[in-house]
Amino acid sequence: MSNKRVYTFGDGKAEGRADMKNLLGGKGANLAEMNLIGVPVPAGFTITTEVCTEYNQKGREAVVELMKAEVEAGIAATEKVMNAKFGSKGEAFPLLLSVRSGARVSMPGMMNTVLNLGMNDDAVKIVAEKSGNEKFAYDSYRRFIHMYGDVVMGVDGEEGEHDPFEMVLDRIKEAKGYDSDADFTAEDLKGIVEEYKAVVKERAGKDFPTDPWEQLWGAICAVFDSWNTPRAILYRQKEQIPEEWGTAVNVQAMVYGNMGETSATGVCFSRDAATGEDQFNGEYLVNAQGEDVVAGVRTPLEITKIGSQRWAERNGTSEADRLAKFPSLEEAMPQLYAELNAVQQKLEDHYSDMQDMEFTVQDGKLWMLQTRNGKRTGAAMVKMAIDMLEEGRIDEKTAVLRQEPNKLDELLHPVFDKEAIAKANVLSKGLPASPGAATGKIVFTADAAEQWAARGEKVILVRRETSPEDLAGMYAAEGILTERGGMTSHAAVVARGMGKCCVSSAAGISVSHTALKIKGVEFKEGDFISLNGTTGEVYEGEVATITPSLDGDFAKIMDLAERHSRMYVRTNADTPADAQTAREFGAKGIGLCRTEHMFFEGDRIWKMREMILAENEEGRKAALAKLLPIQREDFYGILKAMDGFGVTIRLLDPPLHEFTPNDAASQKEMAEKLGVAVEVVKDKVESLHEFNPMLGHRGCRLGNTYPEITEMQARAIIEAACELKKEGFDPKPEIMVPLIGTVKELKMQEEIIRTTAAKVFEEKGMEVDYLVGTMIEIPRAALTADEVAEVAEFFSFGTNDLTQMTFGYSRDDAGKFLPVYIEKGILKQDPFQALDQTGVGQLVEMGCDKGRSARPDLKLGICGEHGGEPSSVEFCHRTGLDYVSCSPFRVPIARLAAAQANLR
Repeated sequence: MSNKRVYTFGDGKAEGRADMKNLLGGKGANLAEMNLIGVPVPAGFTITTEVCTEYNQKGREAVVELMKAEVEAGIAATEKVMNAKFGSKGEAFPLLLSVRSGARVSMPGMMNTVLNLGMNDDAVKIVAEKSGNEKFAYDSYRRFIHMYGDVVMGVDGEEGEHDPFEMVLDRIKEAKGYDSDADFTAEDLKGIVEEYKAVVKERAGKDFPTDPWEQLWGAICAVFDSWNTPRAILYRQKEQIPEEWGTAVNVQAMVYGNMGETSATGVCFSRDAATGEDQFNGEYLVNAQGEDVVAGVRTPLEITKIGSQRWAERNGTSEADRLAKFPSLEEAMPQLYAELNAVQQKLEDHYSDMQDMEFTVQDGKLWMLQTRNGKRTGAAMVKMAIDMLEEGRIDEKTAVLRQEPNKLDELLHPVFDKEAIAKANVLSKGLPASPGAATGKIVFTADAAEQWAARGEKVILVRRETSPEDLAGMYAAEGILTERGGMTSHAAVVARGMGKCCVSSAAGISVSHTALKIKGVEFKEGDFISLNGTTGEVYEGEVATITPSLDGDFAKIMDLAERHSRMYVRTNADTPADAQTAREFGAKGIGLCRTEHMFFEGDRIWKMREMILAENEEGRKAALAKLLPIQREDFYGILKAMDGFGVTIRLLDPPLHEFTPNDAASQKEMAEKLGVAVEVVKDKVESLHEFNPMLGHRGCRLGNTYPEITEMQARAIIEAACELKKEGFDPKPEIMVPLIGTVKELKMQEEIIRTTAAKVFEEKGMEVDYLVGTMIEIPRAALTADEVAEVAEFFSFGTNDLTQMTFGYSRDDAGKFLPVYIEKGILKQDPFQALDQTGVGQLVEMGCDKGRSARPDLKLGICGEHGGEPSSVEFCHRTGLDYVSCSPFRVPIARLAAAQANLR
């Protein structure tokens, strides 16, 4: 750890810089950088992320003592730059502070913030006198007590009770007939301040602190504490942010957007975060503080004229009304807009990326409070990278590395069918806060969203406005609809980061805890609605969706990925349709075709059951002869769909009991269908019962016990390949033996396959190239991979079972304890979702090294679910695999991850 714990910035100077994000957090590093490039930033200092780690290890008292001198020096430096005094009692304008978090990567709304720190009964009088604005001074004081009381002192409502501070405001507004907070007079606010102090005394059991230094240490520690709040932990888990990173704390001089009509505050983006359009945009409020914009309690105005005109068009507002009531910043404060526009362009040019910025105008002077690379939708991510590449701002490597592979998922899922949309009843129209299509049942709370989603229901979370406490429900929902809030509200920003469809500030809707009212019509929990986050419409009922086509900028990104990849991507597919879909997404072959899935379609299951009921080899062969043409037709279609690419076909893997019914009614039906006594069926089902079927009579154990099964499948594969070759196609079958633990198991299966293939070649008078290999899914196979490779021509690592057997976790039962393990830090992530590189990965590496030591040209791939997970794909690249395989809709994600692994 560095000995330096505090880094100052201000007046064009800074001790930090942009490339110090790991130490200073994203916000602190960029505050320093903005100073260095001449952007107006209020002075302050950053306490490093390393101190957060110290804080969690050593505790509050020890860490406060360690950094006390440096924090005091940071305050002194800020006082000098801002010409103000912290704790002033009359000799100077009080230095009031904002205390904010700042992790390495943006975690919007997940951690604590305190504004107006340093305010007390003395300071508020000086602020009122020196600013000439008593209302502003006491409004700032009441905001501080509310925020500090909540964040630092834990003042909150009882279960089921509203925020006690908000209850005070609501009571006074109702009593005086006020419509909003803006109606409060200075005298009202003085009374509110006193009531707020009483709330703190009652709820916290002690007086609100008046000593600014006590306030400061309380706020700094509260920010560190917020790193481990439930919502921050959940966000880190969902976004795969390591716990040990910690957060920095940014202490900065306050500037005020709520000092009157010449002051304002806002959030802006150098490009459109939803579409990627190269259009400066954002929202602002006159006479407001920053939290008013993101909280959604007041509907903000657009920054640009074109944005304001588009807003008015969406909402049916006339141009005259727009200019009179909803002017853009460009029209209301043209000089300030020009200055802000120049700053945003300077920042985008400097960082060569879309910037998300916060700003405040204090009495006509512009201050920039933050800049960061903005969160964006998948579509915007792709468009921005291609546009900037073609503009010459970035190179190909940067364009590829700037993509978040998982965000491509947003582009691969259904959108609303145009014909269905044309017939749909539009209930309302709001802001298109996060694009996409979503349909589901209405729920009104985050808890309900989680509960309904856990039952398999698709839900739309409907809220007046969302807050960080709604995070889990937002993840669970298909989409989010809010009554309030703009394009930079919590709902909008977080939904875009998640890739969730969101419509905010919908016209004419009213949301309570139990109902959604739209133009007099009431919708209850469980009613269906649909959201179009791209255009802002809210539709009644379910609206049909279709799969989007992928072209344009998406195709260009995929071309770049292709050009910069060493490892290629296959798909897991069991049907020609899935194979064709994956090929359109760029898959170069099939890494796993599960033949058992083919036996469940239509009447095929009965032929399979007939084989299972057979008493001897002759009976089994007779039943298998009926399955042969069906299997041959399946393999023909799949090999044809992947013409010219390798197709790995796994021989029958699951235990036979999976093909038989367990309930009495189905057993009776089976007996009648197959013309046997029901007792025969019951006896057979009972004989197939296994105590641990995943480790039982399955995989190659079936093929070696009943070689006629392997013989039938091998014949079907080779006959299909011969037929395709005869027709002029180029089939490349790869026959994979599952679940081998010893080389002898594989050798026995290989002999059956090769003997069968030779017979087919003789019968057809032609030959096709084919490979015989195995799935490495048992630890012993990885440990003896050099022996196995003497027989196998390829290895496909089945990391689903390999993970299961290495950890000793049942995939079917692990859901009962894995969330607890992750929450308690026993595991950092679910090993069935992201490959355990330390343990399971070590077996994969060993298998690769040993296998290629025996057979240098051994083809290596992975076909478990990890094949479409970016960090696992990167591991596979480092390990030297030839390919990864994943489900069709994960293919673009894996292709991009493979390119990024090669470029890093």
